Amino acid sequence: MTSKPAPQTSESTLPEFMWDDALIKRYDLSGPRYTSYPTAVEFNQNYPIEQMVEAAARSKASNRPLSLYTHLPFCAHLCYYCACNKVITKKYDKAMPYVERVLKEAAMQSKLFGSDRPVKQLHWGGGTPTFLPNEVMQKLMEGYGELFNLQSSEDRDYSVEIDPREVDEGTLPTLWKLGFNRISLGVQDVNPEVQKAVNRIQPREMTEAVLREARELGFRSINLDLIYGLPYQTPESFAETLEAVLEMSPDRLSVFSYAHLPDRFYPQTRIKNDTLPTPQQKLTILHNTINRLLEAGYEYIGMDHFAKPDDSLSVAQRAGRLHRNFQGYTTHSDCDLVSLGVSAIGQTDDAYFQNNHDLPAWEASIDAGQLAITKGVNLTRDDRIRRWVIGQLICQFRLDRQQFSDEWQEDFDSYFADELSRLKPMMADELIGDNGRVLQVEPAGRLLIRAICQIFDFYRKEGASQRFSRII
Repeated sequence: MTSKPAPQTSESTLPEFMWDDALIKRYDLSGPRYTSYPTAVEFNQNYPIEQMVEAAARSKASNRPLSLYTHLPFCAHLCYYCACNKVITKKYDKAMPYVERVLKEAAMQSKLFGSDRPVKQLHWGGGTPTFLPNEVMQKLMEGYGELFNLQSSEDRDYSVEIDPREVDEGTLPTLWKLGFNRISLGVQDVNPEVQKAVNRIQPREMTEAVLREARELGFRSINLDLIYGLPYQTPESFAETLEAVLEMSPDRLSVFSYAHLPDRFYPQTRIKNDTLPTPQQKLTILHNTINRLLEAGYEYIGMDHFAKPDDSLSVAQRAGRLHRNFQGYTTHSDCDLVSLGVSAIGQTDDAYFQNNHDLPAWEASIDAGQLAITKGVNLTRDDRIRRWVIGQLICQFRLDRQQFSDEWQEDFDSYFADELSRLKPMMADELIGDNGRVLQVEPAGRLLIRAICQIFDFYRKEGASQRFSRII
C-alpha cells in the first residue's frame, strides 16, 4: 500500500512525505538516531579527563556561543516504559544537595569553557526537572547566572521538560521569572487504560491546565511528547489521543516509538508482552498519525518530530539552519554544549564527553573537586566531515555538493565514491535523488532517513548492530 503524498503548505520547499509499505519492510532495520556522530557506541569507555580539558580549551579559544544542558534525575513516580537515567524518590529534600553539586561542577566547567561566552541555549532534562522545589530551581538558575553569561534576548532558547503531575501554582511563574521561554510536556497518551498500564495517571484536564497557564505567561514553541506502542494502544485509541492533542494545538509534537526491552530496563518488566500492539498495529498507528498531523497543518521535521509552519524549527529547516544534538532538533547549530549532572553528555566541535552514569560515583567525583567525565571520543577530520554530511541529510533532507566543497575543500564524489555506489539501490527505490548538484531525500525516504544516513557512517559499514533501535 502506498499512500498519496500529503499536502504541504505553500511556503514549504521541502519534499512531500510518502508512505510505502514495501520500502519500509525492506529498510526498517536497526540504526542510530544520530543525535551525535560518532554515536555513543563509539565512545572510549576510559576517556581521559585531560582530553576533555584540552577540548574545552580549544572551544574557549573559538569563542563560539554555548548551550547549557543539566540532567536532573529525580522522579516522584516510576513510569514503566521509561529508559532514562533516573532516581525514583518522594524525598524532595534530595534536590538541594544535588543542585549544590551541580553548581560545583558548573564552577569547574565555567573556568574551562569561559564565563563570558553567551549561553544561547539552555535545557533542563531528566528525570523530572519540575521535581525540584521552586526555591531549588531558583538557586540553580541564579548560580548559573553567576557562572555563565545567560541571555535575556528574544532569540534565546531556554527550555525545560515538565511533568504536569509535578506542577503546583508557583512552578510555571517561577520558571518564567528565571528566564525559561519554552517548555516540553510529557503526555504519552490520554487514554486512562493506557495510562494505568504504564503507571502514569495524568488526566487530560491536568495537561490542558498547564498548557493554558504556560501560554498565558508567554511560553512559546510548546512541545507535547507522545509515545506509540504502549500497552492497550490500538490505531483507534491512539487516533482519539491524537485528536485530543490537536485540540490542545501544541506548537511542536514529538511522537516516539516505544521500544520494549525489559532485559535492559527493569521497569519495563511490569509491562506484559501480550498487552502490546502488534508490529503491524504500530506501523498503522504511525502511518495514521503522520497523515493526520500533516493534514492538520504540521510540518514533518523528521524522525519523530512535527512543528507548525511558523515554529522556529520549521523556519530553520526551510532556511537550511536546522541542527541536531543530544536534545534532538535545534535551531542553534553554532553552540558548543556544556553538560552538567549525572550521565550528561557535552560536545565541542571536535569532541564528545560524558559524565559518570552512576549517581554515587558522580557525587564522589564532584565532592573531591574533580570532573566526573568517564566516556568520550575525540573526532578525526573524517568524523567531522561525516557528521556534517549526516547532519545535512537528517536535518535539511538535502546535501549540496558546492556547499560541501566550500566547507571542507574536498570533492564530494571523490571523497564518498564508495558511499555513492552503495546509495544506488536507494536511488533506484527513489528514497534519495541525485541531479549531480544536490542529493535530495525523496518523499518515500524521509521516514527512512536513518537508513540513508547509515550509508555515510564509517562505523556502520558492515551494517548496524542490534545495539540500536529499529528505524521505525
